[in-house]
Amino acid sequence: MSAALDRMLTAIADPKRRRAIALLGERPRSAGALAVALGLAPPAMSRHLRALKAGGLVEDGHPAFDARVRIYRLKDGATDELKRWLAETEVLWTHQLAAFKRHVESNGE
Repeated sequence: MSAALDRMLTAIADPKRRRAIALLGERPRSAGALAVALGLAPPAMSRHLRALKAGGLVEDGHPAFDARVRIYRLKDGATDELKRWLAETEVLWTHQLAAFKRHVESNGE
């Protein structure tokens, strides 16, 4: 497992961060809008957004009309490595469980 995948899994381990990801999946939002939607104080939301950025899941930018505001959005392709790892893990478990089933059935006779 790569360090980037480790950071991503760490970032999504928190339920508030997963909820923030769900909200950003609907549309880009400001940190303030996310904080209100999640019932968090701005400093707490800031910490969660830093973790999500460190995990490579979100990115931020400034709208053309106001450089003081940051708008957060999901990063394109951010979960590609996670999806690959999950698919590989599913194949591994499928093979392991099938082998275990064969073992149990052959020893039960």
